[in-house]
Amino acid sequence: MAISVDTVYKTVLLILNKEQRGYMTPDEFNKIGSQVQREIFEAYFEDLNQQLRIPQSDMEYSDRVAVTDEKIAEFKTENDQTVAEKTIGGTNPFTTPSELYRLGSITYEPNTATYKEMQRVGRAEIYNIRKAPLTAPTTNYPIYLYEDNKALVYPETIVNPLHVKMQYVKKPTDINWAYTTGSLGQLVYDSANSIDFELHNSERTEVVLKVLLYQGVVIRDPQIVQVAASRVQQEEVNEKS
Repeated sequence: MAISVDTVYKTVLLILNKEQRGYMTPDEFNKIGSQVQREIFEAYFEDLNQQLRIPQSDMEYSDRVAVTDEKIAEFKTENDQTVAEKTIGGTNPFTTPSELYRLGSITYEPNTATYKEMQRVGRAEIYNIRKAPLTAPTTNYPIYLYEDNKALVYPETIVNPLHVKMQYVKKPTDINWAYTTGSLGQLVYDSANSIDFELHNSERTEVVLKVLLYQGVVIRDPQIVQVAASRVQQEEVNEKS
């Protein structure tokens, strides 16, 4: 579940006004918000590595590895030929989708009934694997070398990008609080052209705190953010009722 860019921006403005710390323009917010999202997103992977080194609780909802993986799951996807950012380019080698952050796996799917996961190999292994008749790659046991954002697939007869699927973690899309100008010169939120934070909804308070920190405002009590966010949500409800 995404985090509303409008709620975050209005919460930030409310706190800035309360603290008498000036104003943040939409352009400033969009740039800082996008940076904050990238920082939180990239920290997930280090957090996951750290949690894997320590014993985890068997209690439901208390497994930190599962909690972190759930946050990363917001960005897990597969290439889609109908979406430009997710399209694999070229024939063989295949260029990875432009939105790819970390590659998970590659599968060979020549038809709806066939699904083969390719084995990832290193440059030093390819020669010996291809040379030996017993280990030479086939369409039943395909392999790939991943270098320079390209996947070189063996056997080399696999050339159709429609038959190759990449499962990966995508980069977060930059946020955007879009607006139109009202009759009095006020900024009116434009939901149709805005882009929400793609982070897990549990990160909302962290997002607000980090945006404020970039703006030079240190809030030591997260409860202030929660109260401000509740007030913003109540105002939105009142506007629609």
